[in-house]
Amino acid sequence: MHESAYPLRGKRLVLVVDDEPINRALLGAMLEETCDVIMAENGREALALMEQNRSRLSLVLLDLKMPVLSGTELLKAVRADETLRRIPIIVLTADQDAEIESLDLGAIDFIPKPYPPAGVVLARVRRTIELSEDRSIIRATERDELTDLFSREYFYRYAEQFDRLHEETAMDAVVIDINHFRLLNERYGKAYANRVLRRVGEKLREAVQDSGGLVCRREADIFLLYCPHRDDYESVLEHSGAGLTGEQAGSARVRLRMGVYENADKTIDIERRFDRAQVAADTIRNNLTRPIAYYDAALHQAELFAEQLVEAFPDAIRERQFQVCCQPKFNVQGDAPRLVSAEALVRWEHPTLGKISPADFIPIFERNGLISELDRYVWHETAAAMRDWRENGGVTLPVSVNVSRVDMLDANLSERFLEITRAYGISPSDLLLEITESAYTSDSEYIIATVRKLRALGFRIEMDDFGTGYSSLGMISRLPIDALKLDMLFVQNAFGETRDTRMLELILDIAEYLKVPVIAEGVETKEQMTALRALGCEIIQGYYFSKPIPLPDFGAYIEEQLR
Repeated sequence: MHESAYPLRGKRLVLVVDDEPINRALLGAMLEETCDVIMAENGREALALMEQNRSRLSLVLLDLKMPVLSGTELLKAVRADETLRRIPIIVLTADQDAEIESLDLGAIDFIPKPYPPAGVVLARVRRTIELSEDRSIIRATERDELTDLFSREYFYRYAEQFDRLHEETAMDAVVIDINHFRLLNERYGKAYANRVLRRVGEKLREAVQDSGGLVCRREADIFLLYCPHRDDYESVLEHSGAGLTGEQAGSARVRLRMGVYENADKTIDIERRFDRAQVAADTIRNNLTRPIAYYDAALHQAELFAEQLVEAFPDAIRERQFQVCCQPKFNVQGDAPRLVSAEALVRWEHPTLGKISPADFIPIFERNGLISELDRYVWHETAAAMRDWRENGGVTLPVSVNVSRVDMLDANLSERFLEITRAYGISPSDLLLEITESAYTSDSEYIIATVRKLRALGFRIEMDDFGTGYSSLGMISRLPIDALKLDMLFVQNAFGETRDTRMLELILDIAEYLKVPVIAEGVETKEQMTALRALGCEIIQGYYFSKPIPLPDFGAYIEEQLR
């Protein structure tokens, strides 16, 4: 066989099936120099040899008219076997009328009887094996191994090909994922989670196959659909989640959520269309009452705004448009509230957009990977101000700075903080590091090890937004922390219409068990402060005491409070 056609060396195994000895001998003589040849004189023998050699067999040359089991019957048997059907078959026949039926049954090509010259036979054999091996390689990369859905790269290619063939067809780009899939994996094991993924993939494929839609598992628990526009996504979601509730996991309920970009703009690239569907899906993250969200004009404007902020970020850092403020924290247990620390907060004064709320730009920078650079900016600004307060006013005060989940994955995080303390002449105990509860649950063992290292160096750790993550009590009991910081929603809810402080009491009990203080932020009234103090909360932060104060003015505020 021609050497350049085969990047892999070695003879291919070919099975010749014919009831006539002379035909088997003729084909064997043509192939023996380039192939390993095995023979069968009827379909039953051939099927047994195919089963025995299914992993190595490269081609079958099959006569149609044979005793015991005909070639047509063999084609039908092979077609029903998922593994054997991938072995290419060339039919040997003098009956041209049998060609259509053979093609329908899975035959790849024909060699007429009487046989053409050996060069023609070898060329057809070689080409058929080449195409089959290429197809096998493509299929191995084309499909997701777990679900047998398209892989992301091939999915995008096929979607683009679909567009070229159906230019006038309105298409929808859809993202589906499983709410809290990581917890499902942790609670019930990888095997159960994989069954859920396979089931969801199978149901999604069933839901869109009639319309010619394409399905892909992009990554982890995220699936993509690309299909002609439809108005029944509620039924698609219901069908895809059917049978998942409680399946082999007690009362566990598997919830799906969906983001839909209807009538997708075909002038933008295919990946961007699914980015828009993902934007819609993200708006209902953790929303158990609204499983489907649609990309609309409002989301489009929000996306354009986000792009504008991302593009403006480098100039904002260079021109120091970000302003760092401090909001004081007071210990309220005692005769009078005492200033004990502060939190560094960042504001953005954009030259044309004006004041931009952190609630607007922080989530955008977290999604786009810019949050670490902004955090480092805040750390340096805060440390420089702390040095100035000491040198110019003779006062010191610990200040907490936010450490994002992305920051916690930095292998050099401890060294970065040590460099800051050395550069500005402050102590590690002067920097309080606020780490969100959700950061601990994202990669708990690694994060805990990092936090222990930071504490060993003298830094103190505050768990921020406590109560909004998914920590188990077992995890909380071994977390290396120095304070729990309540999310402000707990304060607002406790003193809202329901006037229910039971959740606050529970968290304070947890803190007492851990022997760490609780910091309540978002406290706005004397009534809230008094009630929290009575419940045993030690430290209060909020507008009741002070709004955030720019760093250059905060030194004077510290001096005034200490007097």
